[in-house]
Amino acid sequence: MTFSLLALGFAQAGHTQVSSGDRPQTVEITRNGSQPSTEGSAEYFTGSVRINPLFPVHEPSRASGASVSFEPGARTAWHTHPLGQTLIVTAGVGWVQQWGGQIQEIRPGDVVWIPPGVKHWHGATATTAMTHTAIHEALNGSPVDWMEQVSDEQYKARS
Repeated sequence: MTFSLLALGFAQAGHTQVSSGDRPQTVEITRNGSQPSTEGSAEYFTGSVRINPLFPVHEPSRASGASVSFEPGARTAWHTHPLGQTLIVTAGVGWVQQWGGQIQEIRPGDVVWIPPGVKHWHGATATTAMTHTAIHEALNGSPVDWMEQVSDEQYKARS
């Protein structure tokens, strides 16, 4: 199953993707607050998550980005990215875990690179909210492959 964190927000804001041949070659500014934020779907997130789109795919680039805020205890489901993902923590304290690995703490200024195809989750700690900028590329139109939810036992397993 695939779902873009950004697709809903950009569709609601009236953005469309066009080929670079159709796009004027000028600098484009997207004003802060001009794109509606969306609530993270319970299908892909646990807890209270707010997604604020930052930029859509501008072909020929495949990259898009969003600012994602997690309330304490909130997190993504397990997922992978076909071309990898970069997270830049901007506020709070969070956790990230690769399948089979230990939960790692992330703080403002930390940059997390998740390689293509690596099953992982990320979100806030149990007691502190966390916000990060997420940047990923789409392959065949999809930047993410969603999997099962992170169980409470997995989330609380801090070894």
